[in-house]
Amino acid sequence: MWTDRRDFLRHTVTAVGTLALGANPDALAAAHVLRPTPPAKRAIRILILGGTGFIGPYQVRYALERGHTVTIFNRGRTNTHLFPDVERLVGDRNGQLDALAGRTWDAVIDNSRANPEWVRMSAEFLKDSVDRYFYVSSRSAYADTSRIPMTADAPTFTYETAGVSRDAEQLPYGLAKALSERVAQRIFEGRANIVRPGLIIGPDDETDRFTYWPVRINRGGEVLAPGDPSDPVQIIDVRDLTEWMIRMAEDGTTGVFNGIGPRTSRPMAELLYGIRAVTTAETTFTWVNLEFLTGIGVRPYSDMPVWRPPTEGFEGFARFDLTPEIEAGLTFRPLAVTARETLEYHLSRPPERQAELRAGISAEREAEVLAAWHDRA
Repeated sequence: MWTDRRDFLRHTVTAVGTLALGANPDALAAAHVLRPTPPAKRAIRILILGGTGFIGPYQVRYALERGHTVTIFNRGRTNTHLFPDVERLVGDRNGQLDALAGRTWDAVIDNSRANPEWVRMSAEFLKDSVDRYFYVSSRSAYADTSRIPMTADAPTFTYETAGVSRDAEQLPYGLAKALSERVAQRIFEGRANIVRPGLIIGPDDETDRFTYWPVRINRGGEVLAPGDPSDPVQIIDVRDLTEWMIRMAEDGTTGVFNGIGPRTSRPMAELLYGIRAVTTAETTFTWVNLEFLTGIGVRPYSDMPVWRPPTEGFEGFARFDLTPEIEAGLTFRPLAVTARETLEYHLSRPPERQAELRAGISAEREAEVLAAWHDRA
């Protein structure tokens, strides 16, 4: 146990700074991201529904590096310049599936956002053409995250627990994901693999929900740090998630898994100090408690991205037991790698895009909150 907050922060700074600054090169060298991608033991044929958004290109690249044959199916409207040498079938998940007829694959990866009807049409069309169906769901599918630890057998949303009528035209995201899972499992009984990621982070993420922190810390100065330094965080690098899925496809793995990391929850202080260690910015963190932030209208997970304090109903939100996932091959990059490469990606974007982050509190609002915090007495 830490004796007080100052003691906690001192240990966190020392441990995370040492790793991120390279004083422990063996730990960084051990990460598979720094090694050439080894070929798979057997080559398979993979169909990816989508393939040109955020996670799809990483799936495609890694599958090709492993020696697999990849086919992409989408509407042919987004990032059409990607993968000119990969077979691309054009159609629409909303019923225009004829391009998939008469073909077979070992596995299909469904990256659809949250539409049970789309999953139903795709799964029924492919049930005799594909051995295994991978559906990318979400941590949001859980009806609540109060368990400690959370595991994949926790209840997911139903119409009743979501408080939604069965004839509702619009479904909440979490319910739509939960229903989509059940559709895939029903049609591909015993042949479905469900992966429930948490917040997916890393280069190419256009939501900026993690990017906010490397960018803000790199700007330097006094940084508003939310909540308690020990508040737990579990997120997932897009490459850890997608590469794991490809390896499970190779192995024929089925089941329900959580795509979250690292293995042990990372304290919020460790996250922020770890990010600071990969920049040269002169930065100080001012920790502002939940009660004050709530009172002044600063919202967790939106104004303060990544941070979800363990309040009632969310005690297990970032306390997942990942033993089954690690046994199934899930691995994690060092935070230093993710933070550095996310910042590099942001700095490669056009100046106008760099100036308009899509998540996080504005600089002006942050200054107002910090001033109010300092003046609270």
